[in-house]
Amino acid sequence: MRNKNNTAVRLTVLAAAVFGATLAHAATTVTPGQFKVGMEITYPPFESYDKDKNVVGSDPELSQLLARHMDLKTEFVDTKFPSLILGLNSGHYDAIISGMYITPERQTQAQTIPYAKTGAAIMVLKDNPLKPKTPEDLCGLKVGLEKGTTWVAQLNKLSTDYCVPNNKGAIAVSEFPSAPEVTQALLSGNVQTQVEIDGAAGMIAERTKGRVVVSTEHSIYQQTLGIFVKKGNEALYQALLKAFDDSKKSGEYAALLKKYNLEEPTH
Repeated sequence: MRNKNNTAVRLTVLAAAVFGATLAHAATTVTPGQFKVGMEITYPPFESYDKDKNVVGSDPELSQLLARHMDLKTEFVDTKFPSLILGLNSGHYDAIISGMYITPERQTQAQTIPYAKTGAAIMVLKDNPLKPKTPEDLCGLKVGLEKGTTWVAQLNKLSTDYCVPNNKGAIAVSEFPSAPEVTQALLSGNVQTQVEIDGAAGMIAERTKGRVVVSTEHSIYQQTLGIFVKKGNEALYQALLKAFDDSKKSGEYAALLKKYNLEEPTH
């Protein structure tokens, strides 16, 4: 009886070890052995190319961290931001990790895992006497935004519900294909302000050598960034949840948040 019990225990331990070791391999990925991540690689410090054409930033580092815990190799698929969810559901990559906020609408299109919390900043030219500090300060101004961001709807609503009724002038929202193109429009005077995610705003100001400055003192429109996975790919979703949990236990996740001045989501 004793030997039988010992054998049963050994078999149970062995089964658990095998299950843990093979969980990552059970993940259904577009290409076996690879974790393909869709992102628009023009968005520092979240994702961009360095001088050697390597993909760098918080999102690539998170992608590589999760891939290591799933025993997979990482590959990045550069995709325009408005097309990211379409590309995910068309099977071009396994997940989106690209500074994308979780919204109710996006949750109808993909499964999500919250990974960080951040907000937006307002930017203007350094010599502009207007220094808007709140969304309400944008009334009557031309605002540039990257196409597909959640702020487009928020600013249009603010314009309709607050600016116009209070005779402060409508917010004229202009959308551009990428963040660098918004900055170029700001530098050339085609828009008066740019709204961008906090971390990226600081990098933009730095890259313009101070010609563009952040005028907000505190984040506006704080929201949660998410990992997006195709609905129905439950094996990959569960493998990512486990990898994410393992990265928290190892301390790697906390170190990543600290490095990029991000906050852990509260839910």
